[in-house]
Amino acid sequence: MWIKNIKINNFRNYNKEEINLEKNINVFYGENAQGKTNIIESIFLCSMGKSFRAKKDKEMINLNSSNACIEVEYQKQDREGKIKIELQNKKNIFINGIKIKKLSELLGNINIVIFTPDDINILKGGPQNRRRFLDIMISQLKPNYMYNLNMYLKTLEQRNKYLRQIKEEKKDEYLLDIWDEKLSEYAINIYKYRKEFIDKIKNKIKIIHNEITDNKEDIEIEYITECTDKEIYLNLLKQRRKLDIIKGFTTKGIHRDDFMIYINNRELSLYGSQGQHRTSILSLKLSELNIIYDEIGEYPILLLDDFMSELDEKRKKNFLEKIKNAQVIITCTEKLRVENNKFLIYNVKSGKITKE
Repeated sequence: MWIKNIKINNFRNYNKEEINLEKNINVFYGENAQGKTNIIESIFLCSMGKSFRAKKDKEMINLNSSNACIEVEYQKQDREGKIKIELQNKKNIFINGIKIKKLSELLGNINIVIFTPDDINILKGGPQNRRRFLDIMISQLKPNYMYNLNMYLKTLEQRNKYLRQIKEEKKDEYLLDIWDEKLSEYAINIYKYRKEFIDKIKNKIKIIHNEITDNKEDIEIEYITECTDKEIYLNLLKQRRKLDIIKGFTTKGIHRDDFMIYINNRELSLYGSQGQHRTSILSLKLSELNIIYDEIGEYPILLLDDFMSELDEKRKKNFLEKIKNAQVIITCTEKLRVENNKFLIYNVKSGKITKE
C-alpha cells in the first residue's frame, strides 16, 4: 500500500500544494512551524476521518479561508483509490467520488501507523492515551469496532445524564436497567476486540523488543478490564448504582480499561527509564505495523513526525531495516539521507514545498 499523490488546498498554513510521493521513503525537512506536521496530519485525516491533534475540524482550515480540501490518491495490491475530504461548515468525505454517510466506510481504505514525539505519553500518560492507541489500531482493521465504541459512548452519556436526573429530579432509578443492558452489550463487544488485539500484540512485542534491546530486556503487556462477561458487568453496574447516582456518572466500564507494560517484571510507568519508555513505544508501534500486515496482507503507511530525532544512529539504522517494505513519510528539522533506499527529499518553508 502506498500514497501516490496528495493535493492540499487551504489546509493549515498551505494555500495550494500538490505532492507526488515515492513508493519507499519520503523526507520532508525544514525548521519548526513551517508546515511539516500538517502534511502528516492531512494523511491521517484521510485515513481516520479526524485529526490526531485538532479537537475541532475548523482548526485545520487556513485562517484566510472558509473551507479546506485534501485529496489523496493511493494504491493497494488489488485496487487504486482516491479519498477527498472537504472541511467547511461540516465535513464531507468522498471515496472515489462518492460521498459517504458513515465514518466507518472510510476506515480501512488507507491504513497507517503514526509515530510522534508525543507517543511516549501513550505509556507515560493516563489510561485514555492507551485506549486511544487501541481504538486507532483496531478501528482501521475492524470498522464495526468503531460503531460499537461510538454506541457505547453515546449510551454512557445517556446513562450519566439519567443518573443526574435521579439525583436532582428524583426519577425512577430502576429505569437504569434499560441503559445497563445496552451498555453491557456494547461493552462486551468492545472487550472482545481489544482482548484479541492485545493478545496479538503480546505475540509480536516480545520478539521485536528482544531484537531491539539485544535480548537484554524482556517485555510483557497486560490488559486490565472488569468487563470480561456481560452478566458480570451487569452485576457490577447494579452494585455500583448507588455510588453512580451520588457521583452523577458511571464509575465502572470499558471506558476505564487500560493496559500495563512490564520490563523485566517491573512496571514500566513506575520504574522505567526514559530510554526504556522510548524503546517500548517503538516495540509497541512496530507490533502494530506487523499486526496490520498480518490482517490485510500488506504493510500500512508509516508516518514519522519528527520521530527519527528521538533515535541514535544505531537504532535509526535498525528501525529503517525493520520498515523497509513500507512506504514511509518522515518529517525532520535537518535533511535526512537514507542509505540503500529509494527516497525523495522535500524542503518545507512557510507553507511551500520544494522537491530537491
